[in-house]
Amino acid sequence: MEILTCIKQVPGTSEVEVDEKTGVLKRDGIDSKMNPYDLYALETALRIKKEKEANLKVITMGPPQAKQIIEESFMMGVDEGAIVSDRKFAGADVLATSYTLSQGIKKMGNTDLIICGKQTTDGDTAQVGPEIAEFLNIPHVTNVTKIIEVKGESIVVEVDMPNTLEVCEVEYPCLITVEKGIFQPRLPSFKLKLQTKDKQIPMYSLKDFEDQDENNYGLNGSPTQVLRIFPPTSNNDKEVLRGNAKEVTDIVVNKLKELKLV
Repeated sequence: MEILTCIKQVPGTSEVEVDEKTGVLKRDGIDSKMNPYDLYALETALRIKKEKEANLKVITMGPPQAKQIIEESFMMGVDEGAIVSDRKFAGADVLATSYTLSQGIKKMGNTDLIICGKQTTDGDTAQVGPEIAEFLNIPHVTNVTKIIEVKGESIVVEVDMPNTLEVCEVEYPCLITVEKGIFQPRLPSFKLKLQTKDKQIPMYSLKDFEDQDENNYGLNGSPTQVLRIFPPTSNNDKEVLRGNAKEVTDIVVNKLKELKLV
């Protein structure tokens, strides 16, 4: 069985500046860490790996220094890892990011089960996992809170829906995204660190992909663009709006117009 987990390096602090021209985060010089939600996906994958004696791979998209989180995953028990990195991928929105990762996953070879965290702490869209599945043309299930059974041809999971808990069985190949708290993530092992310190981490760029059309990646392949980013006002500066529903609505609309948001 082949399992793959998508992981991401995110800023280790909320004090991150935004590029006014592109609307993307300025990550240079910022301490980074593995996306906390991905730790739950990794732990889920590691438990299935042990149960089924599977091969576990990870993939990440980012600058070359993102290899740090792949090395961290090796210290937890991951077998293989790869980085998707190219300046042509810079500025990608969730759609372009998902497409790029799908190309990287194809490059890594056949995969039965892809496991992603629910979302990332720097984007919070929760869209990348499902969009990867769509680009790979495989079924997916989100908001998984429990792995009920891992079968030879399918996986049975519990899904947290808005008003119900549902049980789904999905055939391989498929993708699932797991909720925070599905398992308690393990800590990296110093013993595994020594054993994997020389493990090779391939880096894929656009020229390695099946689709080499630059218009499908980075800013060129991003249908959504950030028009304006501004810090939220302090809680101490709250303005209380008074009036009936229509009056309050008119006040809000006028303020949005002042900010040129409508």
